[in-house]
Amino acid sequence: MPGLDVIVNALISGLLLGGMLALTALGLSIILGVMRLVNLAHGEFLVAGAYAGLFLLQRTGIDPLAGLMLIGLILALIGYPIYRFLLAPLAGKGSEAAMMTMFGLSIILQNLFVLLFSADTRAIERDYATVPLTLGPISVPQIYVIGFAISAALILAVHLLIAHSRFGSELRASADQPLAAAIIGINVSRVHALTFCLGTACAGIGGTLIGVALSFTPTSGATYLLTDFAVIVLGGLGNVLGTLVGGIVLGVLQSLGGLTLGDGYRDLIGLVLFLAMLQLRPQGFLGSRA
Repeated sequence: MPGLDVIVNALISGLLLGGMLALTALGLSIILGVMRLVNLAHGEFLVAGAYAGLFLLQRTGIDPLAGLMLIGLILALIGYPIYRFLLAPLAGKGSEAAMMTMFGLSIILQNLFVLLFSADTRAIERDYATVPLTLGPISVPQIYVIGFAISAALILAVHLLIAHSRFGSELRASADQPLAAAIIGINVSRVHALTFCLGTACAGIGGTLIGVALSFTPTSGATYLLTDFAVIVLGGLGNVLGTLVGGIVLGVLQSLGGLTLGDGYRDLIGLVLFLAMLQLRPQGFLGSRA
């Protein structure tokens, strides 16, 4: 049986990594909650953020953490034409058409990543990604601490944006009653466009952090898509702070599961937890039954 210090390290590592997973899931949660769109290309936007961080480092020498806001902006700018030309024309034609469009886009993006970067496993190599932060018996990679702090700050910023800004009011109205929102003068299509851009930006920034902390390939998006679904089910659909809670819970349980059963069972534990939560409390920890 693992010693107490090993278990504590696993708990802390899982908690910190869970915070980063929460940021990657936030974009999926917002888009699903507001647009009712199951964005099957979400994982590819995350991987695009990882490749963007790698490209930024190799071609310009800019540290990916210093370029996070730039990467988020780039992903948002990529997201707008995708919404404008692929999703907006499908408004009112049912959710299946938009969902299958994003599925097709995910396949295209995977092949584009292979064409541009090859199918090799990559990682954004930085000193703080491997150097541990040690405090007594506790030792975790510095990037876990840095990534958690950045993720928590951005999640809080998005929460404040949605809760206390005019755009947030329009977003909530468009999510709850899109027809009534349009009647009172809210441009629902514009809100959806900005929501989609915000979601892709969160995925890209989270993907950069994941790319520094872990390795990735052109097809890693599928795994993270399933993980992010588990996070938003745990935290509650559309609940920004609930996403952070869901990410932390999943990260801790995956870490403990990997410690006791082996690293190969991390994803299995997440999927089992995902299915159990759907059966026992489908609204999530912080979601409402309504």
